[in-house]
Amino acid sequence: MRVLQVHTRYRQPGGEDTVVESERRLLEDAGHVVDTVEFHNPDAALDASRTLLKAPWNSAAADRVVAAARKFGADVVHVHNTWFALSPAVFAALKEAGFPTVATIHNYRLACVNAMFYRDGGICTDCLGRSPWPGVRHACYRGSRAQSAVVATTIMVHRRRGTWARDVDVVIALTEFARDILARTGVPADTIVVKPNTLRDPGPRDGHPSASDLFLFVGRLAEEKGIEDLLAAWSMAQPPGRLVVVGDGPLRERVERAAGTGVEVLGRLSHEKTVELMATARVLIHPSRWFEGLPMVLVEAAANGTPAIVPGHGALPAVVDDGGWVYESGDTGALASVLSGLSDDAVDEAGRRARANFEERHSHESGLAALEMAYQTAQRGRRA
Repeated sequence: MRVLQVHTRYRQPGGEDTVVESERRLLEDAGHVVDTVEFHNPDAALDASRTLLKAPWNSAAADRVVAAARKFGADVVHVHNTWFALSPAVFAALKEAGFPTVATIHNYRLACVNAMFYRDGGICTDCLGRSPWPGVRHACYRGSRAQSAVVATTIMVHRRRGTWARDVDVVIALTEFARDILARTGVPADTIVVKPNTLRDPGPRDGHPSASDLFLFVGRLAEEKGIEDLLAAWSMAQPPGRLVVVGDGPLRERVERAAGTGVEVLGRLSHEKTVELMATARVLIHPSRWFEGLPMVLVEAAANGTPAIVPGHGALPAVVDDGGWVYESGDTGALASVLSGLSDDAVDEAGRRARANFEERHSHESGLAALEMAYQTAQRGRRA
């Protein structure tokens, strides 16, 4: 099968970029032919503003994708991130040209101006199932009402014209939670399939998690990632071990100042070094304050038999399942209680279950089968 991937890369590489590249390698290893069309959001302020204004409907970008699909002879076009240099107008153009389309929705931008359901330090669903204009009032996109208005306009233009119902053959959600959200935004439920992010199997870890004293955080050092909650809980619990923080972001200096005894802030590391830490950690803590999509860091932890600790909101409890612990969202004391109560036996058992969950849900074999099924469904739908 000839698959054209379409993706707008983020200014700072993130999980979505990793997923696109991982799926490309997965498809090629299985014998499929893959080509990629990439868009990049401009860095210069003036260029970024001009491009952002086209976000509701960018005909030139859509034409570029159609031309690439024709030249490549695509059997199916798989679109990932359209924000903001591409725009969802690409789906109407691809439908008119006769190409079957699959769209992976990695976040919540179809219903939320900042794509996170997060505002003022906590979860916000004011726009879910209704107009996104509260997001404009609160300047939810980059603190700007003007830019937030562009996002809200993009949401409403494609909701009212029925882009997601008329022009997309298959919509991929990463979790059941995301599937429900998408259905509430107007995406037809019978076009949505759930395909979790997958990962190449690193093989079982050497040794048991209980042999390690390493408590690990991997993520952007930003408010919504909950790093400050973790530092507060660590100070309260003072568990026997060391907390290693991997990542960078706007809170880097504040995190370094707040880091107490037994806390080491390493900054951003290579993916290889991060995975090495993951494979030797006692537990991964992912205290995110927002719903998240399906964090690759949790998939990587499970692949390495490392249990995880997550808050009880969004898709996170279902992602971790019995391969870790869930604490009450927003309760730093509850997180501290979990940190201080991790017995060796419990850690090892949770690690075994995390690894089993990975093999069942996140292996490349299951991911390939799900992708191929989505592409075949899109082809059948377009022919019909």
